[in-house]
Amino acid sequence: MARDTTDFRPIESIDELVEHLAEGNKPKDKWRIGTEHEKFPFYVDGNAPVPYGGDNGIRALLEGMQRTLGWDPILDDERVIGLVEPTGQGAISLEPGGQFELSGAPLETIHQTCREGNAHLAQLREIAEPLGIRFLGLGGSPKWRLSETPKMPKSRYEIMTRYMPKVGTKGLDMMYRTCTIQVNLDFESEADMRRKMQVSLKLQPLATALFANSPFTEGRPNGLQSWRGEIWTDTDNQRSGLLPFCFSPDFGFADYVEWALDVPMYFVIRDGRYHDMTHMTFRQFMNGSAHNQVPDGVPTIGDWANHLSTLFPDVRLKRFLEMRGADGGPWRRICALPAFWVGLLYDEEALDAAEQLTADWTFEEVRDMRAAVPKNGIATEFRDTDLRSIAREALKISRLGLTNRDRKNRDGYDETGFLSTLDEVVARGTTSAEEMLNAYHTRWGGSIEPVFLEYAY
Repeated sequence: MARDTTDFRPIESIDELVEHLAEGNKPKDKWRIGTEHEKFPFYVDGNAPVPYGGDNGIRALLEGMQRTLGWDPILDDERVIGLVEPTGQGAISLEPGGQFELSGAPLETIHQTCREGNAHLAQLREIAEPLGIRFLGLGGSPKWRLSETPKMPKSRYEIMTRYMPKVGTKGLDMMYRTCTIQVNLDFESEADMRRKMQVSLKLQPLATALFANSPFTEGRPNGLQSWRGEIWTDTDNQRSGLLPFCFSPDFGFADYVEWALDVPMYFVIRDGRYHDMTHMTFRQFMNGSAHNQVPDGVPTIGDWANHLSTLFPDVRLKRFLEMRGADGGPWRRICALPAFWVGLLYDEEALDAAEQLTADWTFEEVRDMRAAVPKNGIATEFRDTDLRSIAREALKISRLGLTNRDRKNRDGYDETGFLSTLDEVVARGTTSAEEMLNAYHTRWGGSIEPVFLEYAY
C-alpha cells in the first residue's frame, strides 16, 4: 500500500464498517484490473543489497523516478518513501527491505496492464542503470541474510518490525525478504464477492504452485519451491492464511468485519505521527480503550481502512479483492497473474465452471494443500490427482473466460496469450523454482550468482 489513509470521519457503528466494504460494489462495466508487482533492487557490482540513503541508494532512485514521471512524493517524517500519480492512477512504494513496488492503475484489459508494466520497468532501468542498480524478479531474497538486508525509513514498518517476533517466527522474513505479484479485482454485489472470494481462496494454493519462484535462501537451496509460501505459514496467524468462515454458504461483508474487528491493530495516524496500537484490537479501539492513549482516540474511517490494509489472508477483502498467493517473478509473470485470475473471475461462464471445479473442496483439504505446496509445487497431491492436473483444468477455464471477454489489442490478439508462461509450467511439469534448482546443480556450478543475470530486470 503506497499511502496510508487519512479519512477523519468518526465511526459511530459497526454497520458503517460493513457499508465501507459494500461501497466497493460496482456494475460489471466498471470492473477494473489493478496489478501490483515487487522486485528486489541490487547493485550490479557484487550483487549487493541497496540501502535507502547515499548518492546511489533507494532515495536517489525515487527522486529520479519523480523527475521522470512528475508524480507527487509520499513523505514520512520528511523522507520520500514513495510516489503517487496525481490523479490516483498508480503509485510506487517501498516494502520494508527496499523491495520496489508498482501499484498499477485500475485498467480495463490485460493488454493495458502489460504495457503499464513494461513502461514502468523501462523507466526504472533508465534511472537505475546510471546508479549501478538492477532488479531481481524472484519471490524470495536468494542471497542476503536478514542482518544484511536494508531497512526503509517508514514508520509503519518500525511498528511491524517490533511486533512480528511476538506473533510468529517468520514475520521479519516476510517483511524484508519476499516479493509478490498481486492483482486487485472488483465485485458487483455481496453475492458476487462471496463467489469470487470462495473460488479464489480455494485456488490460491494452485497459484502459489504455478508461480513458485523462491528456492534459495542465503546463497543455497532452501528445500522449497516457494519459500515465500512457507513463510506465510507462520507469520501472524491471527491475521493471515485461510479464513474458515469464508467457506460458509452465507458468508458476507459482515462476517469479514467481525473477524477484522478482533485482529490486533498496528497503528493509527494522528497529526502525521504513527501511534503503536498493537496492544489492542479494533473492537477494543471502538469501545474506547485508546481514549487516553492517542490524541483524539475516536476511531475514524481512515483508521478502519488502514487496519484492513494490515490484514494478510490469502485473499484480502477491501473494497475489492486482492489475490495474494503468487511469488514475484520475471516480467512475463507480471502479465500472467492478472490474466489467470481475470479469466477465472470476470466472466460468468468461467466463474460457474471454476465454482463447479472447486464446489466440494473443504476448508481442511485446501488448508492441507496450502501447507504442502511450498515444498511440492504442482506435484502436490490432491485427492486422487495432483495440482498439475488441476492446473490444466483451471487454465482451460481461465482461457474460456478470457476468450469470452474478447478484449483484443490493436493487432487483433485477445488476452489468452498471457497464459502461455503458465501453460509452459504445466507442459513441462516443473515450476520456475525447479528449473532454477536444476540450473544451480548443473550449469550454474552450485552458485546462485547467475540468478542475478538470468532473473534480472
